[in-house]
Amino acid sequence: MTGVPIVNVNNNCSTGSSALALAAQAVQAGQVDCAMALGFEKMQPGSLSNAFSDRAAPMEGTISQLYEIEGEKEYVTEDFGPFAARIFGAAGQEYCERYGATWDHIAAIAAKNHQHSKHNPYAQFRTTPSAQDVAKARKVTREVTLPMCSPTSDGGAAAIICSDAFVRRHNLQDRAIELAGLGIATDSVRLYEDRSRIELAGADMSRRAAERAYKQANIGPNDVQVLELHDCFAPNELVTYEALGLCPKGQAHKIVELGDNTHGGKWVINPSGGLESKGHPLGATGLGMAFYMVHQLRGTAGPLQAKNVEHALTHNIGLGGSCVVTVLRRPAFFQQGAYDPKKLFGYNVGYETQRLTEAELDRAKSKKAYSDYLPAKL
Repeated sequence: MTGVPIVNVNNNCSTGSSALALAAQAVQAGQVDCAMALGFEKMQPGSLSNAFSDRAAPMEGTISQLYEIEGEKEYVTEDFGPFAARIFGAAGQEYCERYGATWDHIAAIAAKNHQHSKHNPYAQFRTTPSAQDVAKARKVTREVTLPMCSPTSDGGAAAIICSDAFVRRHNLQDRAIELAGLGIATDSVRLYEDRSRIELAGADMSRRAAERAYKQANIGPNDVQVLELHDCFAPNELVTYEALGLCPKGQAHKIVELGDNTHGGKWVINPSGGLESKGHPLGATGLGMAFYMVHQLRGTAGPLQAKNVEHALTHNIGLGGSCVVTVLRRPAFFQQGAYDPKKLFGYNVGYETQRLTEAELDRAKSKKAYSDYLPAKL
């Protein structure tokens, strides 16, 4: 009720990062000095399904081609899994068939993410199944097992985007992180023309969004140390390694074998636990990724912290289709070590949680445009 402009964003699973992109564009264009991107989701139980019975599902073309590629003549039954798990599972299966990867590699990715999540109090799951446990778990599709899947989740996240002048005016040099690169892409004709299960999962838009983000930030994939990428299903993490340029074509499974996707390796990928463990509240996911990467760059990620972080990357896709990739880094004026979230909040929000208090809610209220009417109705 502040009267400020609000734009509602709906871009499937990439909604949060799309809101971040719009906020950044408004600041870069000089339309505003400070903007907030806010994402949240309260989900229905169970796998995603078409919400409207009076029209075709947005993913109908993708699903139909998947069935054609797999030689199926009619809609698959629930015994073979929900459509999203099938799409990403099929992408993983094609990668295995083409390049010699195995589902053991994919199980190892899921186990790695669950291992990362044990230190994340915001994570929906904090159990740590082994790769063998993941491989032997209940199957959701022909290949994908339950621990390889992101759960339905409720959640929210927000980011404040502001100009350099705003940062200096409010003495925020001890915490401000630069959005150095931003790439947005949608599906190309390759989605259908290539007749590839990997392309049906959005690989091409991931490639192009990443290329744009790297170019804008004037870096390459080897300059990044830590990433949050869209592992809605573990097979997608495997194929996304290649799409983001982390490896040559057909070599994504080598990253797994070398341990170059976790602490002690070349990159730390999904230190939060990823969507598989942290959860996937659709509208909040992209902004949640930014939250974790900002704390990595501030050095306030605690047990989630990667070493020697100079650049961080987020990758967020929404089938149907949109992909947003961001590159974050510390600006030249950043005051390393000066920011202490415990002094501000009483605890380190990067890796600790506490319930919100009435006093904290009061601090967040608008000082000029707050009304008691709406909370009374709630």
